[in-house]
Amino acid sequence: MIIEPQVLNEVLLLKPLVYKDGRGHFFESFRQNLFEEIGLELNFVQDNEVFSTDADILRGLHYQLKNPQGKLVHVIKGAIKDVVVDIRVGSPNFGKSVILNLDSKTHNMVFIPEGFAHGYLVLEKGTIVQYKCTNYYNPSSEYGICWNDEELDIKWGLSDPIISDKDSKLPKLKDQKNLPLFV
Repeated sequence: MIIEPQVLNEVLLLKPLVYKDGRGHFFESFRQNLFEEIGLELNFVQDNEVFSTDADILRGLHYQLKNPQGKLVHVIKGAIKDVVVDIRVGSPNFGKSVILNLDSKTHNMVFIPEGFAHGYLVLEKGTIVQYKCTNYYNPSSEYGICWNDEELDIKWGLSDPIISDKDSKLPKLKDQKNLPLFV
């Protein structure tokens, strides 16, 4: 597996070695010792799977404050535009983002550390996204940032996504009072 730090160094793109033959394919989607070799001691405690019926569904930008979650995101079927935003108060990269296209053809994955907001745009009907989390989901600790915050300048590629009622009410980054600190 090739691990590539992104513009936000803590965000990692993982490119697995995919072995294909006439029967299908095989690859390692997670290997603890590879993370340990680069100094990340992770303990994944929860796996989540999300099925999206249509393209143009936008989920996010989400994060947990009291129970922050690192995430390892993988597309099982379909494709997404994955967005990670550094929202750690005091970070030199505060408000900056990384945008990666992930799909079930390459099986590339992204590791999102704690303290970052995460969201994605579904690019294909029937997309299935799976992600491992370093902390349990806690609804009382969940916060978010408005997907179309002009100051974040995220190039989603559309102006009218399908979005949940909850996500449509999220504040802009400058108005969010509950943010993690840069340590």
